[in-house]
Amino acid sequence: MSEPQVELSVVSARPAPPCSAPVEIEAVDTRQYSRMRFVARCPDPKGWRHDFVVRARVSAQVAVTAMPLRAGDVLSVDHVTLERRDVTLIGDAIGTPDAAIGQSSRRSLRAGEVLRANQLVAPLVVKRGDQVLMVARHEGIEVSMAGEALDAGAQGAVVRVRNVGSGQVVRMRVAGAGTVEPVDMAPGITRRP
Repeated sequence: MSEPQVELSVVSARPAPPCSAPVEIEAVDTRQYSRMRFVARCPDPKGWRHDFVVRARVSAQVAVTAMPLRAGDVLSVDHVTLERRDVTLIGDAIGTPDAAIGQSSRRSLRAGEVLRANQLVAPLVVKRGDQVLMVARHEGIEVSMAGEALDAGAQGAVVRVRNVGSGQVVRMRVAGAGTVEPVDMAPGITRRP
């Protein structure tokens, strides 16, 4: 989220009495912005303790659908815009259009809907049965061989791949469309499986 703005309102049955020292405030429960609990304590000799409920309203610039989308649509720059919205009850709002572009919608979305992380998924770049290139690199040496994907996966996902030459099934990470690399090494620092 960018440019967040927070409005707070304190809900209290009674005002706190005067205190000769600075009042100490402790957060008790801040999991939900719509109902947070705090304790105020007066540390002077006649000290007191009061519980307060604070309600927050949070707005921010977030990614919003610019047009209706069908399930499975891949979002482009034309599909996403940035608008200020109330996100108090939306814990997974997407803060920038760039974070949504290239993702696929899991379900149909209306125009003007705040985009949430759980509504989007990385598009599949390898499908079950696809012929893939198994590529391993180490210290400037690159080895590649033909494989068949036994699972579908988005970029970065781990899938099972059958080596066409040996018949051996190995776990590989999807590096891009039609390309997989060994799982046991970080991307770009791979070795022969």
